[in-house]
Amino acid sequence: MRVGAAAADLEADDSMVICSGIGPQWAKGQEGKLRAVAIVLEQPPYGKLAIVACDVCCLTRDLLDPVAAEIEETTGIPVSHVLINATHTHHAPSTITLDGYYRDQTFCRRVQRAIVKAVQEANAKLPAGGCQFYFGLGEEKTVGQNSRLLLSDNTIYWIGPRSDAVRPTGPFDSQLPVLAFKDPNGKLRALIYNHSTHTIGTVHGRVRSPSFYGLAAQELEQEWGGTICFLEGASGSTHNLDMPTDEAIRRIEKAIKDALAKAEEHPVTRLAAIKRPFFFRVRHFDEAQEDEAVSYYCLKRIQDNPYYIISIFRRGREIVRPDQGKVLETWLQAMVIGDVAIVGVPAELFTSLGLEIKRRSPFGRTYVAELANDTIGYLADEEAYDLGGYQVWTSSNNSYAERGTGERIVDEILAMLNELAAGMSAPTEKRIF
Repeated sequence: MRVGAAAADLEADDSMVICSGIGPQWAKGQEGKLRAVAIVLEQPPYGKLAIVACDVCCLTRDLLDPVAAEIEETTGIPVSHVLINATHTHHAPSTITLDGYYRDQTFCRRVQRAIVKAVQEANAKLPAGGCQFYFGLGEEKTVGQNSRLLLSDNTIYWIGPRSDAVRPTGPFDSQLPVLAFKDPNGKLRALIYNHSTHTIGTVHGRVRSPSFYGLAAQELEQEWGGTICFLEGASGSTHNLDMPTDEAIRRIEKAIKDALAKAEEHPVTRLAAIKRPFFFRVRHFDEAQEDEAVSYYCLKRIQDNPYYIISIFRRGREIVRPDQGKVLETWLQAMVIGDVAIVGVPAELFTSLGLEIKRRSPFGRTYVAELANDTIGYLADEEAYDLGGYQVWTSSNNSYAERGTGERIVDEILAMLNELAAGMSAPTEKRIF
């Protein structure tokens, strides 16, 4: 197998609004680099795969579809074999219209160019000699937790005080897989790692940053050489609530090192991928019930201008209201590198759903890259809809897919993985329900 890797910087400045939460915010200065990191794998006669991670909050398919098409045209890597993941850092300029502000079009164009450049350069760096593939499964169970805590009034924690928290309402996925590619001399050429916590937190205050996952990758590159790519896992329901960012960096680095130290060589018998349209409906909702849930939580838990947040969600529901019941289209993806599977899901997927994919996959080593190739907001499991909370509040930029969409995505991803396991990679006809 031949492996090429490259990274392209995402240029940004202090004038650009940051995709950080409710309402517009700005950063002053930057720590680390914001990057598009690309790894291209080639294994004759199976062709190539391109895996890309971008240090942005999320990316929609109107930005990514043209990028994937240009990659295919200029490198020969099929669109179906290109996975583009957003690392979900909350400290980069906005690439979407979200919670009271608009995406920065200049930055979006720069992101598009950087993705194409990174893949083209990685493809051009494919060496004449081969690489060995090493896999190690690590663990980091302290950087992050299930953040949907049940509170004493039977609401679900989002922000504000949580001294009355009763228990977490879902699981945390502590797995940290490492996929390492070394040249014949044992030198690291590229490494992919995956973990499942929201990418939030800076070392130096309100600055632009790839946050702890990206900073850890860049520090390890300085130590080891090679190119390191982070893929954000199923983290719609998990956050780092308490740990300082510098300590999170240290612990993630240690977990990567531990996993790499015990990694074993895996023969790569083939590369394959499926990228398939997926159809879902916009939910129907009761305006009074939605407004009551948002208003109750904000007025009780948020001291700093709760009425502004309430108004943001009202505006978001106004945008969704005319589209209730409408069928929308997005992408799902599955790829295999030998006996390791990576799936791309276009949403902030709840960890319980990511774990279900892992549990039922025909590949014993299966890992989720959320916010891949598109974004359609939060995707919760059935129990989370019963419990309520921020992640299932209806809004055009928060959660709008109908209940059950998450489970349907799990089923479709598993069907794709089973096709790959059976040696089939040709797409089947489109299916709507």
